[in-house]
Amino acid sequence: MNVLLLIVLSATALERGEARFQPTSAENSVPERFRLEGAVFPFESELLRTTPKYSVEAVRFPSPIVTPDKENNTVHAEYFRPVGDGKHTAVVVLHILGADFALSRYLAARLADRGVAALFVKLPYYGERRPQGGDQRFLSANIERSVLSMRQGVCDVRRAAAWLAGRPEVDPARLGVTGISLGGIVSSLAVAIDPALSQGAFLLAGGDLAHVLWDMPEGRKYRALWIESGRTFEDLKTLTDPYDPVTYAHRLVGKRVLMMAGNVDEVVPPEAARALWSAAGKPPIRWLDCGHYSAAGYLLPAVRETVEFFAAP
Repeated sequence: MNVLLLIVLSATALERGEARFQPTSAENSVPERFRLEGAVFPFESELLRTTPKYSVEAVRFPSPIVTPDKENNTVHAEYFRPVGDGKHTAVVVLHILGADFALSRYLAARLADRGVAALFVKLPYYGERRPQGGDQRFLSANIERSVLSMRQGVCDVRRAAAWLAGRPEVDPARLGVTGISLGGIVSSLAVAIDPALSQGAFLLAGGDLAHVLWDMPEGRKYRALWIESGRTFEDLKTLTDPYDPVTYAHRLVGKRVLMMAGNVDEVVPPEAARALWSAAGKPPIRWLDCGHYSAAGYLLPAVRETVEFFAAP
């Protein structure tokens, strides 16, 4: 059971406390690279603003994965806490590759409007987690670091879910994760891997990461550098398969899942979405008549459907 202790420090609404990640016996089934030890970890929470339906707090806690980059070792998040009594469904919200935080905040706010607690989490090397003056990125020519960022991102989501589970207003039996594009891929991995996560909505996401990275327009320069280094597509596949959602998607069977995919997506192609969908036991999937970039015109209805999915009793 997760326990959360809160200590109110001052009238400025800054709180410091401790949260607990307490693995169950099911942790033995978690793939070793994503497995976490039981731990009590500190956090800080600071009120940013209030609205009639929810409040927003800045939340910080240490990542369970320590990297050489100090800034990257603190997880930065924003908690959209709904008003109202009783235990709420809670969802971790992840952002896109291009770091459009406004889109994630919008989704988190609409979830909170419907009584769903939402924790928007910034992935490794994004926002405050990127060292000043450095060129470190979640996805870069350093593919080895990129897959380690994937591991860290999943483990950060697991710790974020434990933080949510300990909140007095959250029902720990109704935890989920959602995201778009990169956020959707990390979400699908986290929900598959973590026994405490029972539901997920994955938008513009898919599996077969080696082909996605090899063919995506943004990856053209990285592919050239990879080939120049003497490595092949098979080398890339060997490196990425242990972090590929398809590798673990069978663990999604029996969980509550919704997928949305673009039928002409040029970044996460339809075959990548189908690979994840099929391996996950063919959960409900909504095909959008768009590509990855032209999906902007479909995002409002997609957000509404995602909110309805998590708000359902």
